Amino acid sequence: MAYIFLASAILAEVFGSTMLKLSEGFQRKVPLLGVIAGFGLAFYLLSLALLELPLGFSYAIWSGTGTILTVCIGVFLFKEHLGKKGIYGIALIMAGMVLLNMS
Repeated sequence: MAYIFLASAILAEVFGSTMLKLSEGFQRKVPLLGVIAGFGLAFYLLSLALLELPLGFSYAIWSGTGTILTVCIGVFLFKEHLGKKGIYGIALIMAGMVLLNMS
C-alpha cells in the first residue's frame, strides 16, 4: 500500500506543478486552487508512504520521478525545448534512482 501512496503522491505533485505553470504567477484563481490541492495532497500521501518506506528512498523516488514527469509535461503540453543536456540530466536522475533502489 505504501507504494500506491508514493505513486499517488508523485502524480499529485506533478498535477500541482502543472497547475503552478497554468496559474501565471498566481494570477489565475482556478489553477491556484489546483496548486494548493495538488501539493497538499502530495505531501499528505507522501507522509502516508513514509509510515512504511524509508525517508531517503521515498523522497528520492518522489522528487526524481516527479521531476521527470514534470519535464515530460513541459515538453508535450507546453512545447518547451529539451536539449541534449536536459536528456542527459534525466538519464542521470533515472540512474540515481536505480542505484538507490539497488542499495
